[in-house]
Amino acid sequence: MDVPLWFALLAVGVLGVKLTRPPWWLVAVILLGGFLLAGSFLAPAIDTAINK
Repeated sequence: MDVPLWFALLAVGVLGVKLTRPPWWLVAVILLGGFLLAGSFLAPAIDTAINK
């Protein structure tokens, strides 16, 4: 059974929010921050640090 990556991430995210109950503004800030960092000049450095 092949599960798309976006679906697996969505399922893990929903379960994480339901189980830990963080405030919704914190979830929005983390998502927006990650999206903005992915397009910034810091993206190659973050990618290198994650893939090592």
